Amino acid sequence: MQAVRNWAARCAPWLGAVSLFGAVQQATAGDYDGSPQVAEFVGEMTRDYGFAGEQLMGVFREVQRKQAILDAISRPAERVKPWKEYRPMFITDARIARGVDFWRQHEAVLARAEQEYGVPAQYIVAIIGVETFFGRNTGNYRVIDALSTLGFDYPPRAEFFRKELREFLLLAREEQLDPLTLKGSYAGAMGLPQFMPSSFRNYAVDFDGDGHINIWNNPDDAIGSVASYFKRHGWVAGEPVVSRAMVRGERADEGLTTGIEPVKTVAQLRALGWSGHDALRDDLPVTAFRLEGESGPEYWMGLKNFYAITRYNRSVMYAMAVHQLSEQLVQARGVK
Repeated sequence: MQAVRNWAARCAPWLGAVSLFGAVQQATAGDYDGSPQVAEFVGEMTRDYGFAGEQLMGVFREVQRKQAILDAISRPAERVKPWKEYRPMFITDARIARGVDFWRQHEAVLARAEQEYGVPAQYIVAIIGVETFFGRNTGNYRVIDALSTLGFDYPPRAEFFRKELREFLLLAREEQLDPLTLKGSYAGAMGLPQFMPSSFRNYAVDFDGDGHINIWNNPDDAIGSVASYFKRHGWVAGEPVVSRAMVRGERADEGLTTGIEPVKTVAQLRALGWSGHDALRDDLPVTAFRLEGESGPEYWMGLKNFYAITRYNRSVMYAMAVHQLSEQLVQARGVK
C-alpha cells in the first residue's frame, strides 16, 4: 500500500481541486476509449467533483472490460440452499481455527474496537471470516475494471455501479491511492471486510491513526471499519442478537416475517404460538424466521443486532452464519 501512495505523491500535486490523476500517462486505446458513456461520466466527474478531465480519460484508457465479470453477474442464480446446506459452508473447523488465530493476533485492537463501538470482538472476527476467510479471498479483479464493466456494460444495474465507480474514484483521490492497482471482487467489493466504495467512504475508519484508511492489508483498519459499520447501522452494545423459539399450534407460521425488518412484536408472536428460550419484552420488535436445519424446522427471533448484521448482507442465513461462527469462535477460544 505504501507503494501506491508513493505513486500518489509523485502523481498528485494536490493544488486545490486538482485531480489525483493529474499526471497519468497517456495510454494506448483501451476497451473504453471513445465510449460516449465514459465521456459523459468523465464530464460529470470534472464538473461536479473537480477532476481533471483529460487525465481522468487517461485512466479510462487503461481500464479493461471483463467478460468474466459480466458472465458471473448474469449467471442464473443457484438454487437457494437450505440452512442445513448453507451453514456447513461457513462453520468449518478450518475457519474456526483461523478465526481463533486472527483473534489472538489482533486481540488488543479488537478489544479497543469493542470498547469504542460496543460491538463484541467475536462478531467483528466472524464478519471478516465469512467475507474473506480472514483475507485469504479478497478478490483478484481490479476494482476499476469491475465497476466500469458493470457500470457501462450491465444495463440492469448500471446506475448502481456507476455510482460506486464515482465513490471509488473519490476515495482513491482522498486516500491518495492508485485506482489502477486496487483489487477486489467481481462486483467491486474491497479488502478484508469486502466494503463497496460507498461503504468505505461512509463507514471505514483509520483505526491505527496513520492518516490513511487501508482495509486491503491493514487488519487494524478493517477491524475498526467493521465495528464502525455495525454501530452506524444500529448495533446496541450489550444486547442479544437472536433467540431460538419454540412453536405450537396451527397458526405458528403466520408469525413469520415477510422480509428481514423486525416488524413483529414478541407479544404478537406469542399469540400465534411462539415462545422464546430467552425472556424478551412483549413490545420488542423482532424478525421471525424459520430455517430448515439438520433435525427439521428451526424457529428463530432476530433482534435489533441481528438486523444490524443483515444490513451487511440482506439474508437471514448470512446473519445466522455470522452469529453461529461467532459463538464457535468464543467456544474454541475458551472465552467466557
